[in-house]
Amino acid sequence: MVKSFFLKFVLLLIALSASAATQSTAEVTATRVWPAEDYTRVTFESGQPLKYQTFTLKNPERIVLDIEDIRLNSVLNALSAKVAAEDPYIEKVRIAAYQANVVRVVVDLKQTVNFNVFTLKPAGEYKHRLVLDIIPLKDPLMAMLKDLEYGEGKQAKPAVIPPATKDKPEQVVKKTKPKKKRVITVAIDAGHGGEDPGAIGKVSREKHITLAIAKKLKKQIDAEPNMRGVLIRNGDYFVPLGRRVIKARKMKADLFISIHADSFTKSSARGSSVFVLSEGRASSRTARYLAKKENQSDLIGGVSLKNKDPLLTKTLIDLTLAATINDSLKLGKAVLGHVGKVNRLHKKHVEQAGFAVLRSDIPSILVETAFISNPQEEKKLNNSRHQTKLAKSILLGVKKYFAANPALARVDTGGR
Repeated sequence: MVKSFFLKFVLLLIALSASAATQSTAEVTATRVWPAEDYTRVTFESGQPLKYQTFTLKNPERIVLDIEDIRLNSVLNALSAKVAAEDPYIEKVRIAAYQANVVRVVVDLKQTVNFNVFTLKPAGEYKHRLVLDIIPLKDPLMAMLKDLEYGEGKQAKPAVIPPATKDKPEQVVKKTKPKKKRVITVAIDAGHGGEDPGAIGKVSREKHITLAIAKKLKKQIDAEPNMRGVLIRNGDYFVPLGRRVIKARKMKADLFISIHADSFTKSSARGSSVFVLSEGRASSRTARYLAKKENQSDLIGGVSLKNKDPLLTKTLIDLTLAATINDSLKLGKAVLGHVGKVNRLHKKHVEQAGFAVLRSDIPSILVETAFISNPQEEKKLNNSRHQTKLAKSILLGVKKYFAANPALARVDTGGR
């Protein structure tokens, strides 16, 4: 009887120990890789917070990430296959069980990089996330600016000066160069991206629609004399809201246009809208609701609080917003008038709310092209010809704005 009791006690201890081990060991339920020139992001998702340690190795360059209290599973093993051959920074990823309940992730790099590792609490449809951002040493934006400044990287041929003849003294003829028109730069911001899908329709995600329209708008702007479009993001990756503003300012953009596709709880909601920043109260409950939803992008997309750009404080505080908002309203009215010829309008006037992505000293608007939650409008938003028409309507609005408000010489405001 004593032996039987002792055996039951031992079995109970074993069961309790196994239960505790199971509860303390997290499981990675999803992994994602988002490659881009700006940076490459690797994400590990779990139902529990993930603990980690990290260090680097040289010759060759590697980042080592030890994730603690987890077991190797098929989800982790599948990560290696998600690394694209054209990834600018990652050569390959190797994963193995390093110690009991410790998985080692080794990222072989194509070049020397900076990196940032941080955790995110549950947001949107995501659970706990462990994020590895691999960041280039040189900002790709600066290379883009150099290309824009010197005509997409093309250098002018050196002038050939003919030798002076001995018979006649060389006559110096002064030629006045024709004054070049200043090129107008339009920053085109495709909403959401990467970890942040934006609104989700029955068959599509907002981030893909906004990028498709943004690329069409850039192509149309580039075809205009003395105008050029620059994309805030040109692929499926996440750009924090403040960083979008900073990129536009560094590009010395004359205008900032953020493209989105709205959603609502009722599928009957429909129509296009144009929004600008409000210093105070939103112009309507709908505008306030939408701004709150859009401002959550950083929570869903994932931003490290340790890695804030020092320019962001200046961008958000040291601004003359009143004059900029006035110009934004003029731009918004011009764009809304032309968008209304392509799609039904949700509101026939420009609305205002506290959109973080519009808080800038550049005239800025946010265009909600249509409701992705409306089946009929979602179908149109996925139609290439309709996307081209929407882009054209935005361009016509921009041209109307500049016809009434000619672009002046840029004033350097620090970061612009």
